[in-house]
Amino acid sequence: MDRAEKREFVADLNQVFNNTGSVVVAHYAGLTVAQMNDLRSKMRVAGGTVKVAKNRLAKIALQGTPSEGIQALFEGQTLIAYSDDPVAAPKVASDFAKGNDNLVILGGAMGTTELDADGIKALASLPSLDELRAKIVGMIVTPATRIAQVVNAPAAQLARVFGAYSKKDEAA
Repeated sequence: MDRAEKREFVADLNQVFNNTGSVVVAHYAGLTVAQMNDLRSKMRVAGGTVKVAKNRLAKIALQGTPSEGIQALFEGQTLIAYSDDPVAAPKVASDFAKGNDNLVILGGAMGTTELDADGIKALASLPSLDELRAKIVGMIVTPATRIAQVVNAPAAQLARVFGAYSKKDEAA
């Protein structure tokens, strides 16, 4: 990597650390290329990205960002997973780490909050933005259907009463 590529890499990472919802830092020693590609594709589907981080360049990129406190995590073979949705990257990384012992989550950051491995797992257990939106829409729609049922109930009850009287008259 020449100097221009290094500058571009640092600038890109700096933008990532400034603008993303969450960043997960993990060791990936022992992952095969196929496993790494699988992780990348799962992360892409969730709206995130996985990059192998050059530690020295990542530490430079962290300077002056809200995530500056996670510099100590960049030791050994590290990768970063990040997404705009604060839950997406931790969720995919945690799920992948459960099935693969070679991916070891070290920690990460969400804005200015530094997270350890347990914090990442706790964040991964939260519902994603799409799931929260679906719950909110469900909560909004439910009262409307109940109102429609209440409004229609008296008419249905009247019809049942009339039907019962007509059957009573036919029997007599």
